[in-house]
Amino acid sequence: AGGRRGVPGRGSAVSSRPAGAPLAGELRCRCPRAVSEVIPPRRLARVELVAEGPHCAVPEVIATTKQGQTICLSPSAPWVQIILTRILKRYPAGC
Repeated sequence: AGGRRGVPGRGSAVSSRPAGAPLAGELRCRCPRAVSEVIPPRRLARVELVAEGPHCAVPEVIATTKQGQTICLSPSAPWVQIILTRILKRYPAGC
């Protein structure tokens, strides 16, 4: 009697998170899988490059299609590297 029984919503495992502390999901890679198949660039509305860091050990390339679908692209795929090179030429660091 008096012990905790793992009831959801009770105890420190579920309810204690310091204010402003990141959620567990925020410190993970956003791309569990990445595709290397070519997606026509005209279908893409946005391409985001997320550098490796404490959240993820590998760089991630996240594309959003014009239909709003989010797709993780393989940064090592040759066609993705071409797109990234074009973006970096158009928007150099510091701009």
